[in-house]
Amino acid sequence: MHIQCHIGFDTIALARRGARVTGVDFSRASLAKATELAERCGVEIKWVQADATALPDSLRGEFDVAYATIGAICWIEDIGAWMRSAAATLRPGGRLVLVEIHPLYAMVATAGEPLRLDFPYAFDGPRRFDEPGSYADPEAPVQATAEIVYAHSLGEVVNAAIAAGLRIDALHEHLETDLDPRGNLLTHGEDGRYRLEVSGERLPILFTLIATRP
Repeated sequence: MHIQCHIGFDTIALARRGARVTGVDFSRASLAKATELAERCGVEIKWVQADATALPDSLRGEFDVAYATIGAICWIEDIGAWMRSAAATLRPGGRLVLVEIHPLYAMVATAGEPLRLDFPYAFDGPRRFDEPGSYADPEAPVQATAEIVYAHSLGEVVNAAIAAGLRIDALHEHLETDLDPRGNLLTHGEDGRYRLEVSGERLPILFTLIATRP
């Protein structure tokens, strides 16, 4: 299951590699576009419209893997409810794989000198931002530019997974990536990799949490 699948790029990529995939998102418009893209790619995917913090009972215990990736939990106020909902969809032995923006990276407004932060490390309620464009294209004419997002520290994410009954298998912090998730903060090296460099030191950009339902 791909949680918060949006228009289904990763969902479709998994299906094209032979996985039987269900994509879940709260947005009817996103799922309509995902359905169109899947048809064009010639893959069969089940699409479910649902809130990620309250996935339907029909999905309980159905999946070997529950997967969510970059830019998912920042939209979630109650990380505990998200974890419980994801965990409930797994079969015994099933795994949650969460690849997400590192909370240190999320804090950074500008990485130059001086370093400027505009976001908390840990949860402190909703934060509102209103900026033109989007991470995909800063120059794009976007009609609705306001957004409400939430911080979640690594400790909060891990403890929410444990409280949901999951066993933590691994937590990886990534100091370099092959993309810039936010579009304009990272240093692009000659090797093609992106890094977050502050005062000559590297900070983590992404993390990967892998957890199993016993």
